[in-house]
Amino acid sequence: MKEKKATRAWTLSVEDRDKLIRAAIEAKEGSYSPYSKFRVGAALLSTDGHVIKGANIENASYGGTICAERTAIVKAASDGIRSFVALAVTSDVPSPISPCGICRQVIREFCQLTMPVLLVPADYSKRLLGGKEDGVKETTLEELLPDSFGPEHLELDREGK
Repeated sequence: MKEKKATRAWTLSVEDRDKLIRAAIEAKEGSYSPYSKFRVGAALLSTDGHVIKGANIENASYGGTICAERTAIVKAASDGIRSFVALAVTSDVPSPISPCGICRQVIREFCQLTMPVLLVPADYSKRLLGGKEDGVKETTLEELLPDSFGPEHLELDREGK
C-alpha cells in the first residue's frame, strides 16, 4: 500500500487536508451573496478534529457583511472551540483567493502564526478528476499577515507604567 505523506512540514495529514478542502467547498453553498455574486466558503479544523464551516453573508448596508472565514470562527468560538490547526478557503474564481485584511486579523486572534492556510481554486475537483495538480496554494497565517499584532502584545510592558 502506498504511504500517504503530510503536506509541507505540517502535521496536517493528507486525509485531513482533503476533508478540510471538501468542507470549504460545501460551505460555499451556504453563501448569501445577492449583491456581489461572489460566493466564498471556509472551513476550520479544530485541534480536537471538528470541522467548522462558514460562508460569506452579505447585507444591503455592505458594512454588515461578514466573510466566510469570520463566519466559521464566530460559529466555532461561540461554541467554545477556540484552537485550530488549519483553514481552507475557496470561491467561484479559478485562482486561489486569500482572506481579506479584517479576516486575517480575526484569524490571528485564534490561530498560531504557523497554522496552514489552504487557498483552494474553484476548479479543484475538476483538476483532480483530470489528473492535474490540484492548484491549492499552501501558505501560513504568518505569510498572510507578516509583523502581525496579536493578543500576546497586550501583555507587553509599557513605557511609563
